[in-house]
Amino acid sequence: MQPRNMSMSGVVDLAAVKAAGEAKQKAEQARAEAARTGRAPTSGARLVFDVDEAGFQQDVLQRSTEVPVVIDFWAEWCEPCKQLGPLLERLAGEYAGKFVLAKIDVDANQMLFQQFGVQGIPAVFAVVAGQPIPLFQGAAPESQIREVLDQLVQAAEQQFGIVGAPVDPQAAGEQPEAEAPAPAGPYDALLEAANQALDSGDLGGAIQAYKNVLSDDPANPEAKLGLAQAELLRRVQDLDPQAVRKEAAENPADVQAQIRAADLDLVGGHVEDAFGRLIDGVKRTAGADREAARVRLLELFEVIGADDPRVTAARTALARVLF
Repeated sequence: MQPRNMSMSGVVDLAAVKAAGEAKQKAEQARAEAARTGRAPTSGARLVFDVDEAGFQQDVLQRSTEVPVVIDFWAEWCEPCKQLGPLLERLAGEYAGKFVLAKIDVDANQMLFQQFGVQGIPAVFAVVAGQPIPLFQGAAPESQIREVLDQLVQAAEQQFGIVGAPVDPQAAGEQPEAEAPAPAGPYDALLEAANQALDSGDLGGAIQAYKNVLSDDPANPEAKLGLAQAELLRRVQDLDPQAVRKEAAENPADVQAQIRAADLDLVGGHVEDAFGRLIDGVKRTAGADREAARVRLLELFEVIGADDPRVTAARTALARVLF
């Protein structure tokens, strides 16, 4: 049996979680403001960019582990491209970081054109967690394009936990508007109490405290991550590690046994083992078992944090077995 006062030390830094949470909140507020004003919160230089063969690995494949990358294959001589391109660029601004747009000139990048199997232009693909997804070909109506983009954003979030990445306006060459200092959040005391309860092993108290914050602020990132940690610890506190690992080793096709073992792996700091075990479960199974393994994997992503390179690598591996 695991000791009551087990903690997540060595697995996740609560201070880092709080900082990441505040950054995410600011990004979400910026997107909400963009939706209200109809103006993108960041420079188009960061949301729309040209890509060549030399930069494809970093600019598209690597970036697709943080945000869906939509690819517009175009050419200067293509008249429909001249209609579609500006529309996609405008939508990239309106979606405010939920996806980014990579523009590839097929005349200058024949290898990429061939690797994607493009039959004609304009052609639009997406890359999510390193995996290419064909979207549509030709200058489609705006309503259809919006529907496709909505489905892409939803699938990236639901299947891989990829919700986009905030863009630094200074890095994009803009000077941010002066802002008054933000007042202290109304949940600081509650979150501090919840974090202390989590560190002391009062899992029931921590879970309730995080839920109290989320009942008023469902998107609060620190509370969501703290709740994920506390619920993980509560799941494993009454497990017999030796029995769980024995059961998992003897029954590799038993998804629930693998899920319990993955929880123990993560609490023990064996992050890659936990992720690999669940990805293997997704690969081996179908139906409800496959969904259970996938959902638990996303929950464990929440515990570690989206910016961790182990999460990035696991998302790419998950995409390979899903597509």
